[in-house]
Amino acid sequence: MPITDVQIHPTAEVSPQAEIGAGTKIWHQAQIREGARIGQSCIIGKGVYIDFNVVIGDRVKIQNGASIYHGVTIEDGVFIGPHACLTNDKLPRAITLEGQLKRDADWEVGKILIQYGASIGAGAIILPGVTVGRFAMVGAGAVVTKDVIAHGLVIGNPARLVGFVCQCGHRLVPVSDEEQPGEKRRFSCPACGREYTFPA
Repeated sequence: MPITDVQIHPTAEVSPQAEIGAGTKIWHQAQIREGARIGQSCIIGKGVYIDFNVVIGDRVKIQNGASIYHGVTIEDGVFIGPHACLTNDKLPRAITLEGQLKRDADWEVGKILIQYGASIGAGAIILPGVTVGRFAMVGAGAVVTKDVIAHGLVIGNPARLVGFVCQCGHRLVPVSDEEQPGEKRRFSCPACGREYTFPA
């Protein structure tokens, strides 16, 4: 598919078999492989690696040095911090039991889904088989080994849920310490005033 209305730095390597949406900017030394689909109005930072057949939505920002491997789907409005790594092999080995170099048929691709509006912090690692929910936030350097719920804030290695974040990015505060009917708790955003209800 022809790539038009896209800003590509001369040092970037973009496969002619990749699909790049209008208004997207691809910066120095980025590599985008064959079959990758990148939406409109995205920013792909310096040194980013996007593997073959990766799917990326519209208005996504991928910061310098991030690696996005085959099997990853990123929905619209996602932020990927610098040097984050979205992996695809849960049982990594270079060789087979017989000592031969592994080929594509010798391992199973693990999938990752980053849902609408989520943010992945600098240096975070997302393991295969994980879904990061809408507007969730993964802290810098976290190692995510299991799903993150929508609006969840996770930090650490392995990443653990420590709170919730607003659509605007600020950490939510409880409206009260008492559980609501149906074991729900209400939270509000100190910045924009939005309110949310989450399981207790």
